[in-house]
Amino acid sequence: MTNESALTPKPSDKFTFGLWTVGWQAADPFGAATRSPLDPVRTVNELAKRGAYGVTFHDDDLIPFGANDADRDAQIARFKKALADTGMKVPMATTNLFSHPVFKDGALTSNDRDIRRYAIRKVMRNIDLAVDLGAEIYVCWGGREGSETDAGKDPIVALERYREGFNILGQYVIDQGYNLKFAIEPKPNEPRGDIYLPTIGHALGFIQTLAHPEMVGLNPEVGHEQMAGLNFVHGIAQALFQGKLFHIDLNGQHGPKFDQDLVFGHGDLKSAFFLVDLLERNNYQGPKHFDYKPFRNEDDAGVWQSASNNMRTYLALRERARSFRADPRVIDAMKAARLDQLSTPTLAAGETWRDLGDPSFDVESAALRGSGYELLDQLAIEHLMGFTA
Repeated sequence: MTNESALTPKPSDKFTFGLWTVGWQAADPFGAATRSPLDPVRTVNELAKRGAYGVTFHDDDLIPFGANDADRDAQIARFKKALADTGMKVPMATTNLFSHPVFKDGALTSNDRDIRRYAIRKVMRNIDLAVDLGAEIYVCWGGREGSETDAGKDPIVALERYREGFNILGQYVIDQGYNLKFAIEPKPNEPRGDIYLPTIGHALGFIQTLAHPEMVGLNPEVGHEQMAGLNFVHGIAQALFQGKLFHIDLNGQHGPKFDQDLVFGHGDLKSAFFLVDLLERNNYQGPKHFDYKPFRNEDDAGVWQSASNNMRTYLALRERARSFRADPRVIDAMKAARLDQLSTPTLAAGETWRDLGDPSFDVESAALRGSGYELLDQLAIEHLMGFTA
């Protein structure tokens, strides 16, 4: 039985939420909002009470689009006071380049040059605020960067404009002397028919073309990779392998359908188990950010219950993963499956390809070896379910 204290969130767990998550009013393409707007100050206070570490925002989440300078300054002052009163942090911020109709054909890849220039100015202004609030990560989700018809855009030229936008913003951060890195958030589709940089792999390839690739990493989201039918754990492993996991969005998803944004773990629970195992074993130190939506049929109490559910589920999975790794049966099964050999370099120290010849190797005997994965998989399921011998 897991100790209840192990399921109680603490700021040291680095759990964070976007203002747009708990603040989602539950409007969708088929119906109007079912909840009232949330004051960002209340959001900070409610999340702090529940053990969260920080809060994140789009510019338009905190300051209504088109607000005058006086209203903008007043809202920022209220927000700063709430942060100071609670000790909550702002580790990440981002820009809304998708809601206003001006961005209906994209922002950094819009066919209209004046819109691209406006979008970059909008990002730069919010970068200034983000840095002022202490953020060191700036997420870039290109929700409208894409198309529904290949007749409407030249994708090579669009990627050139995308690269130009990142290079401009990177140079702005350098020239301002900011301690800030960018994190690209891939997604295959929705709201566009097809979005540029749809997966972790696409984004990793794109980053290497930038003027300052060291400044740009990833903010992968569980549901986005699973919408593309991909293994999120493998994608995160590659981001970690390449030193590019700057931030992560945790939520739940049931396979390749619309973006469900469920509570973390309330989709593919087995994948969530192995994801937590991977993050914890590799000592991921960044924010654990929940980018989800409370159910549309929940009231205010349900919204805050859902926030707690995200954190509690992560902590429960962390305990299950630790138990799995410490189980002597699992340790023996991993050895039988020769996982220790995978950790051994194929070439020993001093060897080259010339040393690979081995006349004693029996290929037919090797072909008969079992991997023992069935036992390992069952032990993982039993630990996930809480059945531990």
